[in-house]
Amino acid sequence: MTSNTETGGVTGTQDKDYNLIWYVEACLSNALRLENYVQDAEREKDTEVADLFRKAQADSRKGAELGKELLRARLSGS
Repeated sequence: MTSNTETGGVTGTQDKDYNLIWYVEACLSNALRLENYVQDAEREKDTEVADLFRKAQADSRKGAELGKELLRARLSGS
């Protein structure tokens, strides 16, 4: 069950920065998972799929970096 109005009552965490932490972790996790997919495609010599997964992996890394920058700024009070 999810709620669009969760303010910490369910999770005990109402800090909006938690969402940024989750986002960064999800992006990094996705980048790791995609590495396996790239390797699978390469084993099958499917460069088209491997390239797709590499691009998706780069996007995940970029998302993680952007999230880390924003989180760093918010936690430092900037």
